[in-house]
Amino acid sequence: MTTRRSVLQFGGAAVAAAVAVPVLGTPALARGFDPEPGSAGVGDPLFPTLGNGGYEVSHYDLTFDFTPVTYDFTGVVKISARATQDLSAFNLDTDGHTIDAVTVDGHRAGWELSPGSSGQELTVTPARPLHNHRPFTVEVRYHGNGKAKRLGLTGWVFGSEGGFASAAQSSRADTFLPCNDTPSSKATWAFHISAPQGYVAAANGELLHRTPRADGSAVWHFALRERMPTELLGIAVVKGTYLYGTSHTGLPLRHIVPQGQEDTYAPIVARTADHLAWLEAKFGRFPFSTYGVHIYDGYTDALENQTLTLMGTNWFKPNATGNPTYETTMVHEMTHQWFGDSVTPHDWQQAWLNEGPATYYAAVYGEERGWSVVADKMKATYATLDAVRAADGPPGLPKALGGANIYDGGALVLYALNQQVGQRKFDRIMREWVKRFKDSTYTSEQFIRHAVDVTGDRGLDRFLRDWLFGATNPPMPGHPDWKANV
Repeated sequence: MTTRRSVLQFGGAAVAAAVAVPVLGTPALARGFDPEPGSAGVGDPLFPTLGNGGYEVSHYDLTFDFTPVTYDFTGVVKISARATQDLSAFNLDTDGHTIDAVTVDGHRAGWELSPGSSGQELTVTPARPLHNHRPFTVEVRYHGNGKAKRLGLTGWVFGSEGGFASAAQSSRADTFLPCNDTPSSKATWAFHISAPQGYVAAANGELLHRTPRADGSAVWHFALRERMPTELLGIAVVKGTYLYGTSHTGLPLRHIVPQGQEDTYAPIVARTADHLAWLEAKFGRFPFSTYGVHIYDGYTDALENQTLTLMGTNWFKPNATGNPTYETTMVHEMTHQWFGDSVTPHDWQQAWLNEGPATYYAAVYGEERGWSVVADKMKATYATLDAVRAADGPPGLPKALGGANIYDGGALVLYALNQQVGQRKFDRIMREWVKRFKDSTYTSEQFIRHAVDVTGDRGLDRFLRDWLFGATNPPMPGHPDWKANV
């Protein structure tokens, strides 16, 4: 993600003060109830109640029928999972939905909807208890309205044409579907999204086919075969046009641009192939089977939804000297496809290793294009980071999401590492990191061990700990004159 945000803007724990009345559905069946799976979250340091324990999701199958302008929708989500303990009940995260029916393994299940700290908890009681290691399926039928009030912040963004796009990071996927809404849970996905005549549907992964309906609408079918956490959900129904291409290595590219503005945005999205080539030279093969950019007038930020970056139309203006410096933002979000999407933080306190690489490599790209100087940016960050550490926490121990400690501070950690080990070893650390942890989750501790393993330099353990967790900036290698502002 690009814009630095306060926790209130990011969604999650900051909405704990919201007042709501529990909504009850079909009463839970009279069986043993386990309050702990999910009700206390999975232990994310920044969002303690995020996600649910007791099971692991392997696949989501989402059918989503949306009506533009009125913003009404109906949904059916089928979840394939495996119990990780004996369960008489389990929880899903949801917010703003009316639950119509719940089944487990095809049998009617009891359910109860109650308020949580950032949304709602849907407690499901199967007709029969689930045993440890057993696979099971859950189907939830629900409906709602995209503009309806939520207990927490919404993940919906709306354009002038009456459509929507999803911006779910960090904890707002539950405003689109009941799910296990934590970055530590990654699953494959299938999408079946309806769009009326004149609109197109979009989702993560590959577009498989469209099923026309008699009224001129169609159901668009997508498959994401690489695993994805819920926070990277990228669904939309908009008045847009698909533009297609391929990367220099043959990767299929598909973009969505505003309808009627194809001539404006076609040259911009065409730059994607060169951006991919630049990053693949550093990190190796792109980790997914497709990529693209969705440019939407309802959004003012930039967000790395897996395989389909979402960007507002406001980004694409040359700078004062006429240079297309917005390309650094495109590179920032594309870098996330490796750092954050393929290799995903186990919890949100590890977010510097999403935003640090994205910020750092965007700066390197800008320098190579002659638009800026990396050392100048890093020196400016060094001067202010001590104050940021004191207020918001060091890069590796942020007190909240969205601060300069995670973005510029994370980039500064990587710049310092580069200065310490040299370009060749630094490149190897970063390239091997995304190769080693592809399609998995990570922690800062794993990155520290990884840097030591790749270089054989045990001193990097203390070096990185000082930079990531220290109360003040360590001296910058190669720049003894750099000072913090007093």
